[in-house]
Amino acid sequence: MTTANETGTSQAVLDRLKGGLIASAQAYPGEPMRDPRTMDEVAQACVAGGAVGIRAQGLADLALITQHVDVPVIGLWKDGHDGVFITPTLTHAIAVAATGSQIVALDGTRRPRPDGLTLAQTVEGLRAARPGTLIMADCGSADDARAAQDAGVDVLGTTLAGYTGERPKTDGPDLGLVDEIVGFASLPLVVEGRIHTPAQAAAAMERGAFAVVVGTAITHPTTITSWFASAVGGADRGHGGAA
Repeated sequence: MTTANETGTSQAVLDRLKGGLIASAQAYPGEPMRDPRTMDEVAQACVAGGAVGIRAQGLADLALITQHVDVPVIGLWKDGHDGVFITPTLTHAIAVAATGSQIVALDGTRRPRPDGLTLAQTVEGLRAARPGTLIMADCGSADDARAAQDAGVDVLGTTLAGYTGERPKTDGPDLGLVDEIVGFASLPLVVEGRIHTPAQAAAAMERGAFAVVVGTAITHPTTITSWFASAVGGADRGHGGAA
């Protein structure tokens, strides 16, 4: 049973995120930056730049980040590569909450979960094990968001839009999905996924987002460098001197 004090604390966490930018500090396997200390420093740098929250993955990363930033942390644990792999089981979710992450993000789709539990059972189990922990459902469609809301999560996210086969993968954020979810949801909607410019982040907020998460465009130099390298390589170099 959630106490009044826990409810007040949870609301305070959400209040700190409302209307702001959440930076996602994650690196892919095999990359030079795939190190908990590096991600911890990246997270701190993002907070210095104005991020009101941090989203990060991996128990070691989260254990450090939660000690060194004074903003809410959305924690997750990616295990696997296909299907349900974002905090895929109740065991994963409990471990993430134990790092001190105020919000646990997990796969919020309607797909079968590896441990056989439903999303509602996962939510119930996490609340029993770690009272006061907020739960964010990473959704891929409006139907996912409806089901996640019914399952009792605290926050909805568009994280998996374009990655589950239910919706096409848009070049930027799936603003059409944002419109759909805002039309029926009673929970905060965090817009995440392919937000590459400040204008796109602003557009998501104008559509009714509670907050936005930006990862690649802020914290992934390999991808950012590839954008510029591609642009430079494709430019007309005829003005640079003799051929």
